[in-house]
Amino acid sequence: MSDLFASAEPPSSQESGRASGAEAARPLADRLRPQSLAEVVGQEHLTGEGGALTRLLRGRTLGSLIFWGPPGTGKTTVARLLAQGTDLHFEQISAIFSGVPELRKVFEAARRRRATGQGTLLFVDEIHRFNRAQLDAFLPVMEDGTVTLVGATTENPSFELNAALLSRARVLLFRALDPGAIARLLVRAEELTGQALPLTEEARGVLVRMADGDGRAALTLAEEVWRSAQAGETLDAEALQTIVQRRAPIYDKAQEGHYNLISALHKTVRGSDPDAALYYLCRMLDAGEDRLFIARRLVRMAVEDIGLADPQALVVANAAKDAFDFLGSPEGELALAQAAIYLACAPKSNAVYEAYKAATRLAKEAGSLPPPRTILNAPTKLMKRIGYGEGYRYDHDEPDAFSGQDYWPDALGRQHLYQPTERGYETRIAERLDRWEALRKARRGEG
Repeated sequence: MSDLFASAEPPSSQESGRASGAEAARPLADRLRPQSLAEVVGQEHLTGEGGALTRLLRGRTLGSLIFWGPPGTGKTTVARLLAQGTDLHFEQISAIFSGVPELRKVFEAARRRRATGQGTLLFVDEIHRFNRAQLDAFLPVMEDGTVTLVGATTENPSFELNAALLSRARVLLFRALDPGAIARLLVRAEELTGQALPLTEEARGVLVRMADGDGRAALTLAEEVWRSAQAGETLDAEALQTIVQRRAPIYDKAQEGHYNLISALHKTVRGSDPDAALYYLCRMLDAGEDRLFIARRLVRMAVEDIGLADPQALVVANAAKDAFDFLGSPEGELALAQAAIYLACAPKSNAVYEAYKAATRLAKEAGSLPPPRTILNAPTKLMKRIGYGEGYRYDHDEPDAFSGQDYWPDALGRQHLYQPTERGYETRIAERLDRWEALRKARRGEG
């Protein structure tokens, strides 16, 4: 256990009472704040032996850093520890409450500090909230060493920070705490308070899941349990959920969480895993995602990843969209679930998708090549006189309702863009195309 709260000398009983009262008033997350990298849980890839942060502290020199990861994963704590370990003054600001005037004051104070031989680690929380011009203000002070910048963001730096700043900083990924890390935090909290959490094993597991990978949230939930439980009471999972209600999942519909989950849903459908597809669908529904956005993406999956291997896929996806539009939430969500399962179980083919891309490229490359005159209508006498429609054969009048004539511009010649797979309904399409190709050659005397 950390020696964070150990005293140099035993306090008097009166002092001890005052200290313990003040200590209890502090939030549990603050009381358990790590005092060394070794105490940081869940980021062993950075803080363990050989981790990037461990190496930086050993060298006692830091470059500018961007910490990217979910809330409650230790970004602020680690920044403080880096400042302590390198004898830098720790200065913290939030991009939510700061603008260029505040930045100028911070930079000027850092310059004065530097003149006395004291460096500054400037920790900027929510750095992605700054606009491009504000981010540019950091560049000179990063380059001349006025500050060592450590920015924290929950959003993908590639999208939210400008290239100039990223080229001057190293991005380190903080991971959401896994259940084991959350469980270790809860044990530390019990050791610190001297109280066991009054939860059944099942309820304890539920609390870990409620934390959603956020250590601070886990400790806040634990505090709520201790405050709410009556003497001698042990809460089961249902009672826990009633008491603490439910913490909303970390999910911003305009940012990366939104794109991560829809990507996961799409890939699990493509990968023919209906269980995983249903899980990610329910994650999105639970987080409040726009149901019609999900419906639109299911339609896209039907045409991109299934196509003509199962023509019913598009029908099912469209029907689910219409059913939800008709029923609304929550009844209509079952139609989305049915569509996701159907699509995941359907035979897969991207042949239509690939054919479309190939045809698009060919259309751009070919420019304005005219079609053969034989397949052009001749609504005027002039057009008929110059050969429009001449030689056209009406397929329904031909044997097998197939003429086999050439429809391609002369400059291109016949192209093969759609290549059906050997899966699902496309096997029948492939057989049909092979038969027509044989007839085409026979009609031209090529066979």
